[in-house]
Amino acid sequence: MTDGMKRSTIYWAYAMLLLGVCGHASSEFVAKLTGVVGPEVTVWRFMLGGLGLVTVSLIWPSSRNLLEPLRKDGAAIVALSILGMTAAQLLFHWALDYATVIQVATLVTTMPIIVVVVNRIVNKVPISTPKLVSGLGALAGVIFLITDGYLSQVLADASVIGMFLALSCGALGAIYIVLSKPFFVKYGAVRMTTYTFALGFFVLWPFVGLVWGIWVDPTTLFDRPLDNALAIITLGVWNTTIGFVLWLGGLALVPDTGRANYMFFLKPVIAAFLAVWILNEPITFAQGLAILAVTGCVAAEVFWDEIVGYRRRRSRA
Repeated sequence: MTDGMKRSTIYWAYAMLLLGVCGHASSEFVAKLTGVVGPEVTVWRFMLGGLGLVTVSLIWPSSRNLLEPLRKDGAAIVALSILGMTAAQLLFHWALDYATVIQVATLVTTMPIIVVVVNRIVNKVPISTPKLVSGLGALAGVIFLITDGYLSQVLADASVIGMFLALSCGALGAIYIVLSKPFFVKYGAVRMTTYTFALGFFVLWPFVGLVWGIWVDPTTLFDRPLDNALAIITLGVWNTTIGFVLWLGGLALVPDTGRANYMFFLKPVIAAFLAVWILNEPITFAQGLAILAVTGCVAAEVFWDEIVGYRRRRSRA
């Protein structure tokens, strides 16, 4: 593969990541529009999303054989799927029962920082200067969003529970991303994402039923207002089937997972714009600063080599 083809592949991978982030960023709003509590909406998401991903796998030629990876690495795949992404998604939706959409969207963006730390521990990947600079800068943007009118809520009421759940979601998601990457490379993003949601449903359905007393019945999907039913379907199709394939597929294509995960810092930025569009909430000055900090740091991280090369050429001129 030529350098031009490699560069083209990387750009396509980042485009996939950006669309995947859009799917992630809109999921909080869509989950709220479903009108059901977090644990229940998680089951709906895994039910419909798992079905959609199985369909995608059967259509995609290289992913049709869903049994072979399970025969070879079944124990590891099942463990990572259940203890990683399934548990993370349950915590994510549960957090929305306590915290605001922007709080959850913002705190989940700690995931890329945790990915770098986990990568350092598991794979001995050093934390380079661009990762450190962009990570700290983007974190500053996250802090702008958290403290912009929400700090008193975090300290004073039940939203602290949501904050803890959101941070736990980010931690589990980061561990899953690092540990599962070899399987994504070996078996492909479509199959691995399919296992996560298809297998996760069979654990979530009885778990939520036993713990919360909510036994989700798929025949009742349209026994609710149409907008709630459509939100549930959107969560399964766009936010899960399409969004996760794009996000995790992009991660599998890029050479540096830690660097690519900083794209996730765009999540609170997109969430802020959605807050204006859907919730009619104005963007405050602090949120504007956060947007500049986050987008600037992500751009610097992605194009770090180009920026350094340009500065070196300028200094020699």
